Amino acid sequence: MKVIVIGCTHAGTAAVNQILASDPTTEVTVYERNDNVSFLSCGIALYLGGEVKDPQGLFYSSPEKLAELGATVHMQHDVTDIDTTAHTVTVKDLVSGDEKTDHYDKLVVTTGSWPIIPPIDGIDNPNVYLCKNWQHAQKLWDDAKDAKRVIVIGGGYIGTELVEAYQRQGKEVTLIDGLPRILNKYLDTEFTDRIQKDFTDRGIKLALNQMVQSFSDAADGGVTVTTDQGDYTADMAILCVGFRPNTGLLKGKVDMNKNGSIMTNDYMQTSDPDIYGAGDSVAVHYNPTHKDAYIPLATNAVRQGTLVGLNIFKPTRKYMGTQSTSGLMLFDTTIVASGMTLEHAKLENIPAAAVTVEDNYRPEFMPTTTPVLMQLVYNPETRAILGAQFMSKYDVSQSANTISVMIQNENTIDDLGFVDMFFQPQFDRPFNYLNILGQAAIAQEANKVTN
Repeated sequence: MKVIVIGCTHAGTAAVNQILASDPTTEVTVYERNDNVSFLSCGIALYLGGEVKDPQGLFYSSPEKLAELGATVHMQHDVTDIDTTAHTVTVKDLVSGDEKTDHYDKLVVTTGSWPIIPPIDGIDNPNVYLCKNWQHAQKLWDDAKDAKRVIVIGGGYIGTELVEAYQRQGKEVTLIDGLPRILNKYLDTEFTDRIQKDFTDRGIKLALNQMVQSFSDAADGGVTVTTDQGDYTADMAILCVGFRPNTGLLKGKVDMNKNGSIMTNDYMQTSDPDIYGAGDSVAVHYNPTHKDAYIPLATNAVRQGTLVGLNIFKPTRKYMGTQSTSGLMLFDTTIVASGMTLEHAKLENIPAAAVTVEDNYRPEFMPTTTPVLMQLVYNPETRAILGAQFMSKYDVSQSANTISVMIQNENTIDDLGFVDMFFQPQFDRPFNYLNILGQAAIAQEANKVTN
């Protein structure tokens, strides 16, 4: 069987690995328009901040490794067209300019995503940068060395991590976002208020609830960002306002959502039975709402790509969906979340309540302990857990994974309150802080009944 894989970052690399692990006799051909594979873009801020010294560590595979597995890898080759009837792709060699067609039995589309570039006046200014791939990372690294002032546009994960990276380098940093809160997709107000205060306490300027209207050359050679509330000037401005699925090749050829993400079934198969999709180009099944959603995360991409490799020969393993579990560390504070925020649940018209607790992760009689801020979002009618958020100087990252499993399994606040967790004073309390959070939700609901 001949399989062609278009695009080879997380999903594509995972698919190739699994296809050849499942059946090494499969003829696998990879077409990648860049000169690298498997770049971890989530590590760009770590690289720019100096925490990752060797950027080659951000690549977990290579064309050579894929070739050793048995794949035929064509780098800097752009697939320009797909003929789903003839089962062929048209490919352009970006170095020589030559074009050819290639035949497939099965096609794997892992073309990923691309930064959203709003049609803003002056967006092509040379001092306006993107942050997505290895080329962007290299340019940001080189050009930021001499920059004293940096503007970051977009207060999501990438934007806030860049803010931290540049603030630690002693640069003057301004964060502009069109919404009133940063990280609003992942965290509710109790958390973002604290993060924003931490930012301003460190001298970071926040320009929130402001829409960028234009970019222009500054008198000193930098760039001026004009919003609906004022002007901000810096040596460079970095655009981090989100991503869109890169699916133009399949437009009108397979079923897609309104946002351009590809629809797949439980086995990562598109509406064309010979085409599979995975990663940022594909919608996910979001378990808290039981609907499709567009959530471009590396975890989703690797999982979906692996499932393609398992299912491309025959339906083998179903996609379980996602809780959009994610996390980051800002100024040595761990911030993690899984499932829905209270704000998101209300926007989806899902009955929702939230309880917020702050407690030490282990007993006060220990030499040290650390508080954990946590919030549980749940459906008060069914008592099902919808989501949770955690923030602490203590490493609470695995708590998001626990909540993810509980949402996946449709567990309730009652389950969380009394699920068995070990106790040892070096690690936690007689009731783990997750139990305490569940019990707070139980008490909140009981109080509604008595009142």
